[in-house]
Amino acid sequence: MDQWAVGGRRLLAVLAVALVSAGPAAAAPATSETSFETLCTPTDRGLEELSGLAFDGDVMYAIGDSGTDDKLAVLDSDCNMTRWLTVPVDPYDVEDLQFAGGALWLSDTGDNRQVRDTVALTRMSPIDGAGELHRLTYPDGKHDAEALLIEASGRPVIVSKELIGIGAVYVPAGDVAVNDLPSPGPSALVEVGPLPWPGPVTGGAVSADGKVAALRTYGEVYLYWAADGDIAKALTSGPGMRIAVPRQPQGEAVAFTPAGDLVIASEAASGPLPPLQILRGASDLVRPADATESTTSGEPATAWGPTWWAVVALGVAAMVGIAIVWVRRR
Repeated sequence: MDQWAVGGRRLLAVLAVALVSAGPAAAAPATSETSFETLCTPTDRGLEELSGLAFDGDVMYAIGDSGTDDKLAVLDSDCNMTRWLTVPVDPYDVEDLQFAGGALWLSDTGDNRQVRDTVALTRMSPIDGAGELHRLTYPDGKHDAEALLIEASGRPVIVSKELIGIGAVYVPAGDVAVNDLPSPGPSALVEVGPLPWPGPVTGGAVSADGKVAALRTYGEVYLYWAADGDIAKALTSGPGMRIAVPRQPQGEAVAFTPAGDLVIASEAASGPLPPLQILRGASDLVRPADATESTTSGEPATAWGPTWWAVVALGVAAMVGIAIVWVRRR
């Protein structure tokens, strides 16, 4: 299937989700924004484009996106800057950050104009910043992606960002782990499937035990339970649990602490540096009763429902997609 047909298929899926979501369940509320607390506020202006966040114990790592992604910040638990690490490879547009297997993994997958023939993951030592590049190629054209999740097995999962449409989930062909990706590559990616809901995905995270995943948008977080550690399957198999997040200037970062708390962060968007917000015990919200004593709160993402103007916009987008596919085939 060519790139136009893929786009048309996803736009049709968006319309279907929107129409289903517009029913009575659309009025169900998400978890209250007050569930989040302020963790701390960065003070270094080098983090005004903050796009990726990761934890190793009490140490936080943070990185900005294009234009500020040549260095990585090391912060203490109070958001105080302790040092900067130079990124080992000149990046194009780093959009997310994960800590796995004792290394930092930078998701150099930003492509707003969809002009890149390859994207990349960059391994980086948290000690001295040493590392290397691992190029990747999509199976179905060019994509902008801002979410990287690394499973307990080491397999990286990339989720594309679609401003209008449904994002898709990609993994390396052969389920290759990040540590086994050739450098510089490229390695081929394969599509696992589309997300069950529309919206621009701006960040991803995996809990320390590898069984809970989070995807965020500008206004929400979706939590998923993956008992077998197959995050890619969990993302594409069901909608997860939807949780509203506090208003942020441009929220693009999300990470789990080792204790299972969820932390979100935002770009400054030309204003003051926004605080990091924390949802304590987030990983327990989606664990089954036989896996934890914690009770679930919040609403399933099936209760998601766009406002009527969004439904109309999605319908128009779907019709445009159908027209493009029809013209292409003609």
